[in-house]
Amino acid sequence: MSTELTHEQITGGGKPVFFDFDEHDHPEGGSTMLGFWMYLMSDCLIFAVLFACYGVLGHGYGGGKGPKELFELPLVAFNTAMLLFSSLTYGIAMLTMEKGSVRQVQFWLVVTGLFGLTFLGVEMYEFSNLIAEGNGPSRSAFLSAFFTLVGTHGFHVTCGLIWLTTLVIQIGTHGLGQANRRRLQCLSMFWHFLDVIWIGVFTIVYLMGVLG
Repeated sequence: MSTELTHEQITGGGKPVFFDFDEHDHPEGGSTMLGFWMYLMSDCLIFAVLFACYGVLGHGYGGGKGPKELFELPLVAFNTAMLLFSSLTYGIAMLTMEKGSVRQVQFWLVVTGLFGLTFLGVEMYEFSNLIAEGNGPSRSAFLSAFFTLVGTHGFHVTCGLIWLTTLVIQIGTHGLGQANRRRLQCLSMFWHFLDVIWIGVFTIVYLMGVLG
């Protein structure tokens, strides 16, 4: 039997033809996850450029102090632990999401937020001390690169905390529906991404700067 279609069959004899695609061919939220992965890749490029700039400018002290004189490694190590703990508690929140427990998810998200706020607080304390001692971004190329890289990461953490707070409210209002689960998954990728970036910052900027 011939499988070729005539012009009349394709056009419906002059009448409009509507094609009904199976909804399973386009899973709900698939485009959201793809778009978010693309966003994370663009963020990777931004941080790659910032790391490259730090690599070029990181030894331009301009006659001022360097990492060994400026950075308090124990304080930075404590701050790193805060961010890593926040990643752990977010992972617990995702596990409790699978059980469908709204209250437990909210609890672990709040704990994650508290760790994130502690991280930002310590970072602001470090920045304010440096600036108060005359070691602001305009002091040297090294400090300009440092403040830009670390400050950009801190800005991302701030955005993540705003997003997290919004999700806590949304979950309390609308429960753990498919849309909120997808939002939690996107924020999970974002939050763990910031952890990975910070490990790079801690290693390259702080550890190598102080111990190198």
